[in-house]
Amino acid sequence: MIDVGGPLLVDCEDSAWFRDQPDAARGAAAALGRRIGLGEHRTAQLVLAVTELATNTTKHALDSCILLRVLRGYDVAGVEVVVIDSGPGMADVAGALRDGVSTVGTLGLGLGAVRRLADRFDIHSVPGAGTVQLARFWPHPLPSPLAGEALVGGITRPIGGEDVCGDAWAARLNRGNASPTSEVRAGGASPSRTGFDWSALTSGRPGGAPSPVTPVQAARVPQPSAVGRDGSVHDASVGSDPGLLVMSCDGLGHGPMAAAASQKAVQAFRTGAGSTPAQVVEEVHRALRGTRGAAVAVARLEPGGRVLFCGIGNITGALVTADSRTGLLSHPGIVGHQMRRLRTYEHRLPEDGALVMHSDGLSERWKPGDLASLLHHPPALIAAGLLRQAGTRRDDASVVVTKGEW
Repeated sequence: MIDVGGPLLVDCEDSAWFRDQPDAARGAAAALGRRIGLGEHRTAQLVLAVTELATNTTKHALDSCILLRVLRGYDVAGVEVVVIDSGPGMADVAGALRDGVSTVGTLGLGLGAVRRLADRFDIHSVPGAGTVQLARFWPHPLPSPLAGEALVGGITRPIGGEDVCGDAWAARLNRGNASPTSEVRAGGASPSRTGFDWSALTSGRPGGAPSPVTPVQAARVPQPSAVGRDGSVHDASVGSDPGLLVMSCDGLGHGPMAAAASQKAVQAFRTGAGSTPAQVVEEVHRALRGTRGAAVAVARLEPGGRVLFCGIGNITGALVTADSRTGLLSHPGIVGHQMRRLRTYEHRLPEDGALVMHSDGLSERWKPGDLASLLHHPPALIAAGLLRQAGTRRDDASVVVTKGEW
């Protein structure tokens, strides 16, 4: 359940991908650690870990790539490293994590040492298919809330040949309609900026200070909602219970213009007053006028497992367990240009399940079994694993995963 402080959500900013470039990844990690204030010792540990991970995957994996990005939470900035490869995988992950086990030609640290250096290290590997790894580095001493795992995690990757991504995801906590000052923004992910600039990582949140919070409506008790013939819920309402709002956005096309549209969508999402998915989509729709527009889906998750979902365009939404996948219906349209009447659908989050939303940069051919062994991992690692499994190079790609009780 949500406590007074709410669930742990973190911002993800400025992503940079490196494919078969261990030296570039190492240099970027060193510069990034210094710029965000990790400290000399902690930055050196980050560089050691990145060097081991990059060299290891370059020598022994296929189609390997490394993602470096900034995490922000509780006014502290850290670095997250995600490593994705397509083979050969590890038959004995536990053995690979034991001390003294290292691949030929690496520093000799081994994955066990990387795990000790990082504040959070996680790995998932399938023999013959590939491996995903995640390591997080925060300044020390580490604020205790950041020792936990965020409820929402996602990943974006630009189309081959581009430095910026037209897809984005974001998440924020909504306090429902409990009071006029109940809106809280926390967490999420901003799209890659138009033109990558490491110096931007030393600043605070994108665009400077957040806009003033718009008061939400006074408290009200949810009223029974009429159910349409297609299963949609008319006038879905929320009461004083908190909710977690999660958005997936795919700016039309790719490149800087698509990235500009998704960046506007994230800003509107973060600063809006909407409590229901339909209200949020309307706010994003107004913000995207004059841009290329986007496909957008918004979900609201509440304590007790209620899920409200509203989607426009080609965003895939699904509630997934180890052996089931329930699709969430989106309707045709372009947010920022034309939309028919918004429809909201009500579902229940399965026990031990997850909400997955992704753009069409991932194929639809993944199955629940593809995620079965991933579901006990953190949301960010699940997202990375799904990107490895179903991602394409022919379009921008993004996936966001929400799981856990709150």
